[in-house]
Amino acid sequence: MSKTSKYTPPHVWTPEEVDSGRFSGINRPEAGATYEQELPVGKHPFQLYSLATPNGVKVTVLLEELLELGHSDAEYDAWPVRIIDGEQFSSGFVAVNPNSKIPALLDHSGPEPLRVFESGAILLHLAEKFGEFLPEEATARAETLSWLFWNIGSAPFLGGGFGHFYAYAPEPLKYPIDRYTMEVKRQLDVLDQRLANNEYLVGNEYSLADIANWPWYGALVLGHLYEAADFLDVQRYENVQRWARSIKQRPAVKRGCMVNRTWGKPENQLPERHAASDFDRPGSSD
Repeated sequence: MSKTSKYTPPHVWTPEEVDSGRFSGINRPEAGATYEQELPVGKHPFQLYSLATPNGVKVTVLLEELLELGHSDAEYDAWPVRIIDGEQFSSGFVAVNPNSKIPALLDHSGPEPLRVFESGAILLHLAEKFGEFLPEEATARAETLSWLFWNIGSAPFLGGGFGHFYAYAPEPLKYPIDRYTMEVKRQLDVLDQRLANNEYLVGNEYSLADIANWPWYGALVLGHLYEAADFLDVQRYENVQRWARSIKQRPAVKRGCMVNRTWGKPENQLPERHAASDFDRPGSSD
């Protein structure tokens, strides 16, 4: 660290009661539940506990895509977990995801309930279970998994890195904003070069790779994430723009973006989802 830095790390770090931005009220250095409360359980095989952040949208889009293909046994109940209120620290949620992050899934389709947490694991679990959006041919399968796990490794630089310091930190700091902006633009260029000669991330077939990446990078270039489109000059990534606009028009994507959404225009919100008919209401988004 530079000798001119205004901050000198202590020999042993301890948390202080300071304003660390929008999420300061729920950040803590310990894991585990902070209060006792069971999770609600609906009637369908899949119980999803989530919120319509990019990682949550990945899963609701996949479930809606499976239903769109006619997999009626993919029906699910989606329950909102309001992370700003700390609901991810209930004893019920921690039992499903000890990491206290959304999304978390309970699969009741087998003889015993099966918990699956982390968005990538949930996507892979559902794709393999229903035999959809994950090609069987070896080369295409490897490519799909590579872009899926590219997302898992890259999106934290966009969200916890760029998003935090650009949109949520209590004060703007040049070094972290420059550092993470550089990385996000590099990631967008990776996608743009890939999509220059491919309709989707794995050739001409819409796959798990697109479902994982669109809620982050598609939302970013369409101006729906961090209000950073101008700052990042996203219009220059023409291939990502084309890809993002195309996927946004899919009916299942439109529905998936509404599920567990608790902010924005009322017609775009569906905090709980328990049946396909929940979308059929006056003023709902088309």
